Amino acid sequence: MVMIRQHYILHTNLKAILLNAKLDVIASAEVKFDTDLPEFRTTGGANPGLNKFEFFVQPVMWIKAMDIILDRLVISEADLSTVAAISGSAQQHGSLYWSKHGITALENLDPTKFLHTQIDDSAFVVNRTPIWMDASTVKQCIEMETAIGGHTEMLKISGSKCYPRFTGPQIRKIYQQRTHAYEDAQRISLVSSFLATLFLGKVASIDYSDASGMNLLDIREKTWSKACLNACAPDLEQRLGTPVSSTAVLGNVADYFVQRFCFPATCKIVACTGDNPSALAGMLVDKNWLSLSLGTSDTLMMSLEEPPNLEEGHVLCHPTEQDTFMGLLCFRNGSLVRESINKSEVGGNWQMFNELLESTPRGNFGNLAVHFNEMEIIPKAKGTLRWNKDMQPNSPDAAKGIIKFRSPQIEIRALIEGQMLHHRAIAEDMGFHFITETKILATGGASVNKSILQVISDVFNAPVYIQMGSEAALMGAAYRAAYGYFIHENQAQHPDAPRISYRDYILSLTPNHLQLVCEPNKDSEQIYGPLLQRYRDMAITLEANQAT
Repeated sequence: MVMIRQHYILHTNLKAILLNAKLDVIASAEVKFDTDLPEFRTTGGANPGLNKFEFFVQPVMWIKAMDIILDRLVISEADLSTVAAISGSAQQHGSLYWSKHGITALENLDPTKFLHTQIDDSAFVVNRTPIWMDASTVKQCIEMETAIGGHTEMLKISGSKCYPRFTGPQIRKIYQQRTHAYEDAQRISLVSSFLATLFLGKVASIDYSDASGMNLLDIREKTWSKACLNACAPDLEQRLGTPVSSTAVLGNVADYFVQRFCFPATCKIVACTGDNPSALAGMLVDKNWLSLSLGTSDTLMMSLEEPPNLEEGHVLCHPTEQDTFMGLLCFRNGSLVRESINKSEVGGNWQMFNELLESTPRGNFGNLAVHFNEMEIIPKAKGTLRWNKDMQPNSPDAAKGIIKFRSPQIEIRALIEGQMLHHRAIAEDMGFHFITETKILATGGASVNKSILQVISDVFNAPVYIQMGSEAALMGAAYRAAYGYFIHENQAQHPDAPRISYRDYILSLTPNHLQLVCEPNKDSEQIYGPLLQRYRDMAITLEANQAT
């Protein structure tokens, strides 16, 4: 029986699952950083730095978590001797800096000892490594964009303008503030490639998808951009290594794991990637699907044939499809705004909230609201704007709108319709084409709310599905391990055979665990087509208010 194993470093925990040949989960384990490793004193899996906006993790915490999770799998009687391939997914943007001693230790692991006693603090030249939460590199972002000709050029090359959380600016900060540490760093890993590195017993390559979140990769050429590297730090390319496909086999598992945990010596290590690309891989959706995660920040993910030049969006190399891109859009004003209106209008009662939402007709009598309680990313605006059906965009009162709608049900529907019109408008700007075959996959906390999902279905004029079973990023890493192993073995045996696509291969082994939740009403486009332009007028008005 062929088994696939997957590891997942999330922000707060490390998870592992074991799949059989039919891609069913047959074993799992988890380590929670805050509670299982209290000696590292993390909150939400991270430590605050001394300065504002700084956050870090001690890499040894992740290594110790690996020791624990492997032991937990063994204790649960998981048979690791049949594992054919391993891959993983991890939080994006974090970086680790290997010392010469660390690489030597990595290549000479003693199977009688724990990993964390061999790959300890001395394995890294930076022991407080910056992670995705760290936003202390605004200065470095400005410097990098200036050096290559502005943020438009950075966007064109790397798929995103410079963001303080991205890895490139973080590396530049290390180079500037800890020059000797940077000079002593033999190699630099992302958190995902670090995960692969541990299993490989040598520094693993960074994959294309996660490399797209660094402001360093030319996403069209899939090579490091010389201009971006030069703008970041000297001699950087040799420290990063050559990037690879997200389904590439990197080599066999290190002998340490063969001797200590009985992994087969032929077990393949498939490139690990970031959590967002891995989630897209786990959804098993094609180019006509739009994924909408309804959380603290709402997030849209989509496949794109060509990267758009949308200033505040992110474009990454697609994790499983060659010559395709992945669009990622984040919206700050998500579930917290929904919870705020729920509390103010119905005292926090979600059942009543849903009943009032359903009691109001689609289109809400022409009443629409934009609620940006926090500074939104696209458009760059903050505030609340309510328009009734009589409000005209060129009216003197348009900028301030009306103070309040006349009933809670109108307030509630105005909020939800406004949020979803916002999301649809920006998806269109990103380059997603809404057609008859378009489908929506809803994930995140609010995806259990069928009343909200029905509004999504109507606004987007597309059926809405939810995914059953394990979280998408977990499954995405396991599926990529299975596919990477299959391609590697198949090409060796049948080098001239046509290459089967990732999605077709995975769906030949397991059904797509998607459940249809709701479909759009027949008059949805007739109602929301005109309202989409009205939302755009409101967004322009609210954005203009910021300048006055």
